[in-house]
Amino acid sequence: MKFPKPHSLQEIAKIINCQYIGSDDFPVLGMNEIHVVESGDIVFVDHPKYYDKALQSAATIVLINKEVACPEGKALLISDDPFRDFNKLSQHFKPFVSSSTSIASSATIGNNTLIQPNCFIGNNVTIGSNCIIHANVTIYDNCVIGNHVIIHSGTIIGADAFYYKKRPEGFDQLLSCGRVIIEDHVDIGAACTIDKGVTGDTTIGFGTKIDNQVHVGHDTQIGKKCLIAAQTGIAGCVVVEDEVTLWGQVGTTSGITIGTKAVVLGQTGVTKSIEGGKVYFGTPVEDSREKLKQLANLKRLPQYLSKLKNE
Repeated sequence: MKFPKPHSLQEIAKIINCQYIGSDDFPVLGMNEIHVVESGDIVFVDHPKYYDKALQSAATIVLINKEVACPEGKALLISDDPFRDFNKLSQHFKPFVSSSTSIASSATIGNNTLIQPNCFIGNNVTIGSNCIIHANVTIYDNCVIGNHVIIHSGTIIGADAFYYKKRPEGFDQLLSCGRVIIEDHVDIGAACTIDKGVTGDTTIGFGTKIDNQVHVGHDTQIGKKCLIAAQTGIAGCVVVEDEVTLWGQVGTTSGITIGTKAVVLGQTGVTKSIEGGKVYFGTPVEDSREKLKQLANLKRLPQYLSKLKNE
C-alpha cells in the first residue's frame, strides 16, 4: 500500500508514538508485507527468527521490537508491539469507510455492464465494460474488476485476510487494506470468496475460469487462463502460474508456487511448490503416475502377504 503522499520517518514515528533510528526526514512512501515490499516501504517484524529477513528485504523502513544495528540506507522504527503499530498505520492511512447505499457513489461502472438486484458495490470500486454481476454479489471497497467479467450469485470479493496473532486474551486480526484485482474475461462461479490482500493485491489473471464454492486467500496471484473447479481452497500468498488446472476439492498450503500448465487432480493436498507441465495427485502431493502406482500396489498387499504366508 502506497501512501497518498510521502511522509517523513519522524511523522510516522509520531503516529505510532515510537522511537526511531534514522534521519528525521527519511522518506516513507508506503507499507507492505515482506513478500511485496519495495524501496520506501515499511515492513514489520516481531520475532527474532525473521529479523534478518526483514532487515535484508527491499523495505527501507523496518518496524521492529528490538533495537538492532540499522543496515546502511535504511531506517528503524522501534516498537514494543510491531503488529499493533502496523495496524495503527493501516487505520490511519486506510480507515474503514461505511456506505449507506447499495452502489457507492464513488464506484465506477463501465458501459453495457449489468448489475442484478441486491448487489453491494463498495467505495472506489471499478468495474469495466460488458460485465454481468449477478444477484447478491458483494464487492468490497477499492476492488478492480476488468472487462467482460461474469460473477455469479452469492460471491464475495474483497473480504478480510485470515491473518491473526495469538495473544493470551485471544486473537488479534491484522487489518486488511489491500485490494482484489480481477482481469478481463474472468468468470467466477456462485458462492466463491476471494479475499483482498493485507497491504497488496489478490489477483485473478486474464481469462481464468473459477467454478462454484472456491476460496482464494489473501495476496494470492492466479495467472492467465487457469481452470479452478468447485470446492477448491487456495491459501494466502500462493502463486498459481498461467494455464494451471485445479480440479475439485484441491487444497493448498500458503506461500507456495504451482508452475505453469500443472494439472492437480481432485482432492489433492498441495503441500509444497510444484513444477509446471506435470499432473499431480494425492496428499502429500506427488506425480500422479507415481501415486497411482503406489495405490495399485497397496491394493495388492493382501495378495502379496498371502503368497508369503504360503511359501
